[in-house]
Amino acid sequence: MTDHLPPLTALRAFEAAARHMSFAKAAEELHVTPAALSFQIKSLEEHLGTPVFRRLNRAVELTEAGRTLAPGMSEGFQTLHNAWRATRRITNETTLIVTAGPAFTAKWLAPRFYEFVRAYPDIDLRFSATLRALDFGRDEVDVAIRFGMEKPEPGLWSLPLANEWVTPVMTPELAERYPTADSLKDANLIHDDSISFLTPRSDWAAWFRMMDLDIDATHGPRFTGADHAVDAALAGAGVALARRALVVKDISEGRLIAPYGRAIGLQARFRFLCQEGTEDRPHIAAFREWVLDEIGKLSSVTRTLNITPIEDIPPP
Repeated sequence: MTDHLPPLTALRAFEAAARHMSFAKAAEELHVTPAALSFQIKSLEEHLGTPVFRRLNRAVELTEAGRTLAPGMSEGFQTLHNAWRATRRITNETTLIVTAGPAFTAKWLAPRFYEFVRAYPDIDLRFSATLRALDFGRDEVDVAIRFGMEKPEPGLWSLPLANEWVTPVMTPELAERYPTADSLKDANLIHDDSISFLTPRSDWAAWFRMMDLDIDATHGPRFTGADHAVDAALAGAGVALARRALVVKDISEGRLIAPYGRAIGLQARFRFLCQEGTEDRPHIAAFREWVLDEIGKLSSVTRTLNITPIEDIPPP
């Protein structure tokens, strides 16, 4: 027995057969005949000096040696696959894959998508709406936009975007019904629980404390998706305490009103993330500058508000 690795084709045949627990399915995946795959596995067993499969009448099972070898082979080929995909991705300057949370995708990216396409017709922009943890080396993603307070992981390039705030928003019709902050005691309050993880909490109770109002903030519908809370406000179902990024376009275009001129400044922000060293690749840089330009277009909405940092609001 030698420490030298057997041929890569033999290792690949074993990994596929161990994953499928079938020589026939493995051969189909690798586009070889079952006889050719069996030959490769036999070559590996001769190289190792012991069987890795126990051949049964209509099935196979791993031997102890096979069970020891399989996890490392699976991980190794996945690493190779990820490296190949990552290398191919850095040579592709025409496709840009962006991931963001469902709310940011629905309320910020999607309404502006046509503007980017018009400005950069040669870049194929694709969205992946998810909040799951990402591995840029594994996932086919070029840019991530994430909201939170934590610092980015090592190896990531991070650009904080605009300062975030929350303020009550409602339709113009409801704004006539609730002309003052005090009149909200009779309103249907819409709660966005997607930011309930923030400390201190930036919720209706905090906003009423900022306004020195003794109003019950416990009633009204609660949404775990911020976009759903905004949609409820747009439908006239009530008054939502909503984040800047998700309502600034609706405010600027008159679909929603922020009538009281007071907002809570959040400590958390959206961040533009990509792998360190890729931030100046042409299509990533183009998307970054476009995002910043789009944010700047509506900065006037923020200037109409008196913003109190959450840390300056008295605790309950």
